[in-house]
Amino acid sequence: MRAQALRQFAGLKRDADRLDPFELAEHANLFVVPFEQIAALSKASREHLVGAGKDAWSGGAASIPLPDGRTLIVLNPTHNKNRHAATLMEEVSHVFLGHKANELAVKDSGGQTTKTRDYNHAIEEEAYSTGAAALVPYGGLKKMIREGKTVREIARHYGVSSALVEFRIKISRLWADYEKHLFKA
Repeated sequence: MRAQALRQFAGLKRDADRLDPFELAEHANLFVVPFEQIAALSKASREHLVGAGKDAWSGGAASIPLPDGRTLIVLNPTHNKNRHAATLMEEVSHVFLGHKANELAVKDSGGQTTKTRDYNHAIEEEAYSTGAAALVPYGGLKKMIREGKTVREIARHYGVSSALVEFRIKISRLWADYEKHLFKA
């Protein structure tokens, strides 16, 4: 229901309509900045984030708002546009659901400096699931499955990854229908 509300807020009338999370981000007071424009990162940090550490993050939001009240969002530049859609939609969902931003803290434990993140699995799952449902709504998904569309075709239609579509099919309990209609086609 919350995902449907997000789609309505975005002005979408049909479940077949594609949701553009970048347009919705503006309405959610989010400011998406290209990774390359983040000047405050050291060369070593930048190289790590797009090199060895590239698979450890997909995006992030600053926990402190910008002076104009917007929240800064950075997306992993090594990920494709379909992955960016899901990541950004998760950030939009956090705002829409009223979640408090996670915080990064530095703690001194016995002379060592450790960075920790305040992480709540339930909140992250709620935001991801809501965002995924807004991107790939149940009604449209069910209709496309009954038409014999493949995961890849559905993903292309909605501008998301195949993995996200598979997640939506499974979480929506449509996998048996998917297999039935896919092999019938």
